[in-house]
Amino acid sequence: MRSAVLRLDRCRSAPGLRIVMASTLVLVAACADPGMSELEAYAGRVKARPAGPLEPVPEIALVAPFPYQPNERRDPFAMDQQAADVAKKPEPNGISPDPMRPKEPLEAFSLDSLRMVGTLEQYGTRWALIMTREGILHRVRTGNYLGRNYGKIIRIDLTELLLTEIVEKAPGEWDQRQASMTLKQ
Repeated sequence: MRSAVLRLDRCRSAPGLRIVMASTLVLVAACADPGMSELEAYAGRVKARPAGPLEPVPEIALVAPFPYQPNERRDPFAMDQQAADVAKKPEPNGISPDPMRPKEPLEAFSLDSLRMVGTLEQYGTRWALIMTREGILHRVRTGNYLGRNYGKIIRIDLTELLLTEIVEKAPGEWDQRQASMTLKQ
């Protein structure tokens, strides 16, 4: 602490620096907690204890080998008729979504969370105005996709939007269905 005091005496040219150094010295002195000596004494006592014996490694029980005698049992590696029926895939009907097609923004919403709020025509193309629950307005036309079931817009009328959805009936088995949205005012 004496060296810090000497340094403060040398800093006569910068009185602000003196205050900063003095407050730093007070803070450092305040951090020296008298309770730390008790903690250090306890840690020393724990380190001085003699080490106890280690517990022995538990013995691993050996499992008796089981000889497999097939006799009249079925072969576990051969598929029986019941498993073959389950594994048999239905004949594909050619309907399935295109996994390589990039998703469009409105495919993140279910159809019931979207509203058709209007239509407009520009250069012979009819557009439908779709609003999300968040109030964001989107403009879509025939050929765009919307909804979570790969819904492709096939026709836009003045008051209705028709689309074809691809839904999964069973794992790997797809089917088409028609859906529509009507103008909400």
